[in-house]
Amino acid sequence: MSDEIELESVDLITIGAIGPPGKRVFHLQAQRDETLLTLTIEKEQAAAIADGIATLLDQIKEQLEIETPEVDTSAMNLELREPILPLFRVGQIGLGYDAENDRLVLIAAELLPDDAPQEPRIVRVSATREQMRALIGHVRAVVAAGRPICGNCGQPIDPEGHFCPRSNGHRKPVAWA
Repeated sequence: MSDEIELESVDLITIGAIGPPGKRVFHLQAQRDETLLTLTIEKEQAAAIADGIATLLDQIKEQLEIETPEVDTSAMNLELREPILPLFRVGQIGLGYDAENDRLVLIAAELLPDDAPQEPRIVRVSATREQMRALIGHVRAVVAAGRPICGNCGQPIDPEGHFCPRSNGHRKPVAWA
């Protein structure tokens, strides 16, 4: 049986990145009272969480006719909290809706090697629809703050420059603007 951690009705849920572009480490944090939970995630997982929340809120609106208002995030502090001590690296992420409590639930499973003898730890975090709506724009801004993407090949452009594989050696390397 896997270890399971549950944080219901959190005070904070956020995603942030630490480090320079190209070497950033992304973290998901949730806090309830004095309990601060930090998990390490990938940039793609952060983007998928934002997209998944947006889709789920649209489904709730369409199927249950429950509107989630836009949230003014200017007064919210969605920065990562110290200490940043990740419990584990996330392998799988799921989203759901708890209609009884009107909460969105984020489920994260630990990334383990295929031959690991133990089951992955599981974290369940429930937050209001408004908290999750606020997270969408914040996460998209955090993800976009990284390296620019080459319009030719779709790969990130490093600060040192980028040799685009689609140039077939006929163009100068693309540099960071």
